[in-house]
Amino acid sequence: MRAAFTILAAVALLMPAAGALAQATSTSSGQAYPVKPVRLLIPWPPGGANDVVGRIVAQRLTEQLGQQVIVENRGGASGTIGSDLVAKGPADGYTIMVHSATHVANPHLYKKLPYDTLKDFTGVTALAVQVGMLVVHPSLPVKSVKEFIALGKARPGQIVYGTSGSGSFVHLAMALLNATTNTNMLHVPFKGGGPATIALVSGEVQAMTATIGSLVPHIASKRVRPLGVTSAQRVKQYPDVPAIAESVPGYEFVAWIGAFVAAGTPRPLVDRLNGEFRKALAHPDTAKILGGQTLDPMPMSPEEFGKLLKADYDKYEKVIRISGAKVD
Repeated sequence: MRAAFTILAAVALLMPAAGALAQATSTSSGQAYPVKPVRLLIPWPPGGANDVVGRIVAQRLTEQLGQQVIVENRGGASGTIGSDLVAKGPADGYTIMVHSATHVANPHLYKKLPYDTLKDFTGVTALAVQVGMLVVHPSLPVKSVKEFIALGKARPGQIVYGTSGSGSFVHLAMALLNATTNTNMLHVPFKGGGPATIALVSGEVQAMTATIGSLVPHIASKRVRPLGVTSAQRVKQYPDVPAIAESVPGYEFVAWIGAFVAAGTPRPLVDRLNGEFRKALAHPDTAKILGGQTLDPMPMSPEEFGKLLKADYDKYEKVIRISGAKVD
């Protein structure tokens, strides 16, 4: 009898954990999650850092979940069009958004958004850190950050720089540099990092502070000339490229790419997705590919990511005010 009672007590203790596990791996209808393909929505065109990270992680998630994770690009308006689709979509874990820190910059740039940036989304985890690099078209007669700034001051309003859209990481990094150095360069926004990079390579624009991951092949082919990185120190992947801060003391601008679902998604599903993303990011191949493009993995718990979102929401309000960035 004592043995039977001990077993029953142990089972009773395990029941809450088993129930939580069942919830985390099932939908509201009781079916195992996922029972159908999962949509991974990237609110940017193909070719930029968000797209690179999203596609690499989607491939790994497909293998882990046993269901196809389908990447869908819905670019436009600095990610706000795609974000609106996710905010108004079902909170069932079948639509995941991969978006950059631009997500928390947008409410400070647009007078009105069709969603609440902090309340209508749940952050699952950060995925990768974003470090930018100031690059110029080879035709521009500068070979250092100091020469670039000097030319900008000598030719106010004449140097054209491209970005992935107003309020994007690419835009704010350059806008902050302009404000810090008191230079005046002409901003030309594109619909994403891919189109902006193509414009730089073709000579349509002369400069850009693009995410390093989107520049790797163009740096290798010498179709762009690197001048400096936006992190406080040099990056290990490009040790010969100085930090902009070496010429402009105090300058630093780094960001992140993260995964989101609609607010109201059951917490067990959020935790399940967090675990799957962590597993995907921990895979040696994933870490190698992302690290090679200076998009080093940065997994977080939902709570940690939530704190980062709130902190960066406030940070970007200050950066936008200082830089004078605006929607063009």
